[in-house]
Amino acid sequence: MRKEFQDILNAVTEGREATLTRTVGERVYTRRFLPPERLILLGGGHVSLALYEAALKVGFAVSVADDRPAFSSYTRFPEAKEVICDSFENALPRLSIGAGDFVCVLTRGHRDDVTCMKYLLRGNEPRYLGMIGSHRRVKGLFALLTEEGYDQERIGRVHAPIGLSIGAVTPAEIAVSILAELIAARHALPAGEGVLPQQNTDLDTLRFLRDDSHPAALLLVLSTKGSTPVKGGALMGTDKLGNNAGTIGGGCGENQAILAARRLIGTGRSQVVTVDMTNDVAAMEGMVCGGTMDVLIEDM
Repeated sequence: MRKEFQDILNAVTEGREATLTRTVGERVYTRRFLPPERLILLGGGHVSLALYEAALKVGFAVSVADDRPAFSSYTRFPEAKEVICDSFENALPRLSIGAGDFVCVLTRGHRDDVTCMKYLLRGNEPRYLGMIGSHRRVKGLFALLTEEGYDQERIGRVHAPIGLSIGAVTPAEIAVSILAELIAARHALPAGEGVLPQQNTDLDTLRFLRDDSHPAALLLVLSTKGSTPVKGGALMGTDKLGNNAGTIGGGCGENQAILAARRLIGTGRSQVVTVDMTNDVAAMEGMVCGGTMDVLIEDM
């Protein structure tokens, strides 16, 4: 079984999708593991730096392009997938932007915005395209693009001004507003028939689950009802020494499932437990959720 998780880890680190399938009763559950989505930052200024740092924490693979050496180096973006120091005219073709990419136009001026938007509106449409700028600046650029014959429908799908409207002012605040919009776009696509909705990939959890040097148990949320902290597809691992990786929501509900899992380790069995967050104990613990989760627990 540990090889199963090694294969999943290999796939996502190589940029391929992987799946985990479990049959419980007559129902088949499929958990998808998606490789990190590529976030392309066109411009390496202060907002880009703050967004890069935040985006890494939620699993994006970040690429950066800027024509200024001081703003486009691995010293500034040490964990970036790719950093290109070149003109935007030269950098954009090198990025090979595809339909699954997330693109943020965060350049330092109108001229570069025009260059980037004209290229992006002619090529493959990315999954997300946003551009920074005031309402007036955005309106003027869109009018120019429309006059030059660019597709109005595609222009209308551009997120501009970029980010959610939360009154952000500082680079860090603006980065938070953009990241929130990126996360919303990432989860906008339906999971598909029979596929569990939570599809994020936590590499540390996969490494824990593939490590066969210690007995452990898998916990996988199969379904939820009502208000719950996670969706179906949330998973974690635990062992008898008290080590955990991943989460199925935290709090006393998760602890209940962990205790059941540790009792199962070494038995070779699996079971489904229902975590109830509607009872009086949950209320006394101050839990804000009021739903239930069915969790598959499996000795590994």
